[in-house]
Amino acid sequence: MTTTDAVVIGSGPNGLVAANLLVDAGWSVVVLEEQSTPGGAVRSDSSVAPGYVHDTFSSFYPLAAGSPTIRGLRLEEHGLEWVQAPSVVGHSFPEGRWGVLHRDRGDTAAGLDAQAPGDGDAWLALCDTWDRVGDDVIRCLLNPFPPVRGGAGLARRVLRPGGLELLREMIMPARTLTERLFTGDAARMLIAGNAAHADISLESPGSAAMGMLLVLLGQTVGFPVPRGGAGEFSGAMVRRLESKGGEVVLGERAEGVRVDGGRAVAVRTASREISVGRAVLADVSAPALYGGLVPWDDLPTRLRHRMGRFEWDPSTVKVDWALDGKVPWENAPEEEPGTVHIGDSLDDMTLTGGQIAAGLVPERPFMLVGQMGVADRTRVPEGGEALWAYTHVPQQVRGDAAVGSEGVREVRGTWDEGDLDAMAERMEERIESRAPGFRDRITARRVLGPQELESMDGNLHRGAINGGTANLQQQLVFRPVAGSGRPETPVKGLYLASASAHPGGGVHGACGANAARAALWHDRTRNLWRRR
Repeated sequence: MTTTDAVVIGSGPNGLVAANLLVDAGWSVVVLEEQSTPGGAVRSDSSVAPGYVHDTFSSFYPLAAGSPTIRGLRLEEHGLEWVQAPSVVGHSFPEGRWGVLHRDRGDTAAGLDAQAPGDGDAWLALCDTWDRVGDDVIRCLLNPFPPVRGGAGLARRVLRPGGLELLREMIMPARTLTERLFTGDAARMLIAGNAAHADISLESPGSAAMGMLLVLLGQTVGFPVPRGGAGEFSGAMVRRLESKGGEVVLGERAEGVRVDGGRAVAVRTASREISVGRAVLADVSAPALYGGLVPWDDLPTRLRHRMGRFEWDPSTVKVDWALDGKVPWENAPEEEPGTVHIGDSLDDMTLTGGQIAAGLVPERPFMLVGQMGVADRTRVPEGGEALWAYTHVPQQVRGDAAVGSEGVREVRGTWDEGDLDAMAERMEERIESRAPGFRDRITARRVLGPQELESMDGNLHRGAINGGTANLQQQLVFRPVAGSGRPETPVKGLYLASASAHPGGGVHGACGANAARAALWHDRTRNLWRRR
């Protein structure tokens, strides 16, 4: 039997952050990963076309760049190099109009003011407020709940001019906030488009927080990518871990956690049992942990009842393309953005969100697009582009909002080859409408639907990418169930370290860091009690 201080189940960014913090504390750590490649949803490959590197899942990492924990790992010493596109985000409107988030806030403000006088000053005022309180907001969002240390710093600053107002704005619906602050579509859609990275509707409280967080991080740290592919980010964390004595085991799936006397004492795989002296940290979804890795017999009945109300975020369809030239955007910005959002208006985004909530595949999906060659030329052949786009679809499809539209193939929700082809065509049409001639530049294509995404990363249940809904009823003390908000579980020595835990989805490492710190604290108090 193998024995170690800690087993981390899953080598996604949360699992690798947790493992690194534990080895820093002198623990022996084994990371179990069922896939043949580490990284979870932070991976890359060249399977779309030779010479093109596509990120399999996530691509741009403003939350990682803004995370004190990830910065503290000093991954640049282990081979990680961040690079940036010329501009951060572009929102593509019909008829060739653009809203652009530049690296320099003055350039962003000038572009917004040119379209709607006054919006530039409003943008700069928002940035100035973020300069005063942004670091404490990040600490509050990423630390365990309640955020005592970050909250104390924020409390001191919110009494200064603009502090309370910023907090009020962040809990607003995104539509209310953008219509209150700005008069032009460009500024409004930059925030609304980034808010759509989560699954909170533009009319729901809290949706402004995600939009403001991402655009203000974009304005301060940008939307960086790892040179050479997302896998280089994960690779740097693995190299750091192994340099300090940690072990990553690939292709070995954790099949269960053995509980003895209310404490997690071992992790079972198909071939062995690993005895655990201190802690098990599970970078798996809450439904995979509770009633999965840990049988319900070892858990409180009330938890089983509460998990019955756990809500997933919507599913995802992602398409990767290899292009033999740049995307021929109409009136393309002079400084090319790495990330492009495609949506016609706030009303159009509201309609799309309502269709998904009603179980309908959107007729005109809101899309997030990544131009990886723009951000990192090492990923593509000379003159080529590695492009991707993803959009959300319902977890349970009840119908297709496009039924009856001329020339549009129906998507039934089975997500077989026919459905994936039909959805990819719909997404390509959206890009073609903004970039005439786009389809002529496609040399290869890969379509990843809900089933493919889950098969490549078990945490992406039916293509859900955020570990559960980000709506307020499943955030803070309600994540993953009411009464939670912290990584501890009802089993001693077992910690939830995935995006199903507070603060939720995004590549920030906070869920893993919070679990590691909780494990270290409980181990210290346990040893202190024994000595006494």
